[in-house]
Amino acid sequence: MFTECDAPVSRVPGSMATVRSQVARLLPPCRTLFAACCLCVLTASSGMARELERVTVVLQWQHQAQFAGYYMAQAKGYYAQRGLDVRIMRGGPDVRVGERLRAGEADFGSLMLCTALNERARGVSLVHLTQVVNRGNFLLVAWRNPAEGSTIGELADLDRRSVSLWLEDFRAPYLALFHARDVRPSILPQYNTFSLFLHRGVDAFAGMRYNEFHTLLQSGIGEDEVRVFALRDYGIQLPEDGLYAMSETWQRRPRICKAFVRASLDGWRYARDYSEETLDVVMQYINEHQLPTNRAHMRWMLKEIIASVFPGPEDRWTVGRLSGDDYEAALKLLTRHADLQDAPSYDAFVVGEAVNE
Repeated sequence: MFTECDAPVSRVPGSMATVRSQVARLLPPCRTLFAACCLCVLTASSGMARELERVTVVLQWQHQAQFAGYYMAQAKGYYAQRGLDVRIMRGGPDVRVGERLRAGEADFGSLMLCTALNERARGVSLVHLTQVVNRGNFLLVAWRNPAEGSTIGELADLDRRSVSLWLEDFRAPYLALFHARDVRPSILPQYNTFSLFLHRGVDAFAGMRYNEFHTLLQSGIGEDEVRVFALRDYGIQLPEDGLYAMSETWQRRPRICKAFVRASLDGWRYARDYSEETLDVVMQYINEHQLPTNRAHMRWMLKEIIASVFPGPEDRWTVGRLSGDDYEAALKLLTRHADLQDAPSYDAFVVGEAVNE
């Protein structure tokens, strides 16, 4: 059986104009059928190409600009381009990233290096896929004119003063600082806020430059009212956020791990180059989860985080990589001041090839 476009064009007596008219009458159905066939083929091939691998990444804290690179990798399609359908899971005080990874509830996790090493020591077989934040952001913030005693202008002035510090993993850099400078403060526990400092219950508190310090400024405290000590200025350099997976995930799915790392780094590059668009996306996450923050704070955070991900002219780190020297320095610090035991060797812990194209 012939379709309309299969039907032969017979010789028809008459003028050439008549022949052209008959041919023109037959062409539209042929074109329609050809276009439909092409559409079917393209749709089928597109479906095959778009078969994405579903993975989950769990963040170490609630949604904020600290994780902008992952949001932009999702928003700009970098994950999809590398064959991934990524779910971004929020973190927070109620979420232990290592437990989510060990339980198989997430494939990848964002963790501080000190936390990852402590999780590894507890039996969670993590491997380091890429180092995102290489510049340290740990600060001590002190009242210049505390409620009692003399003014605070130098680190030595914190000797025998009250200082609040985070618990567990984040405490070690401060203990290393105090040990190196022979300062013996009275240490109180610090939880998820620094309200004790605001009420002058302590003379100094622990904070991150990209977060707590700017929150302090937004609360109405002037920079001239406080003395800020950046730990990196005193030789305490501890790399921070990185991406991790279970060892078995890396062994079974190296291609997926590499794709996730590379797409994530592409997302960070986009966040660096298009900050306002990135802030739009960050605020979408924040508004969706009704988190108590604002765009100005997220702008400050994004600027500081980007400067911690991408090196300046005088910085010695490489984007996405944890150097062997920095790793060994971190081990030394955590072994002495966080009682870290059974730390893996650099080669056993750091999967450098995940970053390589």
